[in-house]
Amino acid sequence: MSGYKIAVIGDKDSVIGFKALGLEVIDVNTPAEAKEAFAGLLRSKDEYAIIYITEQLADKLSDEISAAKDKVTPAVILIPSKSGTLGMGMSALKKAVERAIGSDILQ
Repeated sequence: MSGYKIAVIGDKDSVIGFKALGLEVIDVNTPAEAKEAFAGLLRSKDEYAIIYITEQLADKLSDEISAAKDKVTPAVILIPSKSGTLGMGMSALKKAVERAIGSDILQ
């Protein structure tokens, strides 16, 4: 194994810039394509440490993302798309911080 990888799933305009950073970019057009791509990353022989996914798609894959959160890797991180944020990423971060330290310090 050559190390962990990082992937980004979302519409092309929202994720193409991550390619310049060396991340694996998976541009999808529908929630069904996103679901297939996400499942493929989880089944991959390569180990993904982080999977970024746009909030708009994550909203449609909530069951799959919830199941993945029980595992140590990959960390699934929600990011805004070109259309803006739905607030899901910050909400998830607040919940994680509150769970870790017992109170919401990000108010």
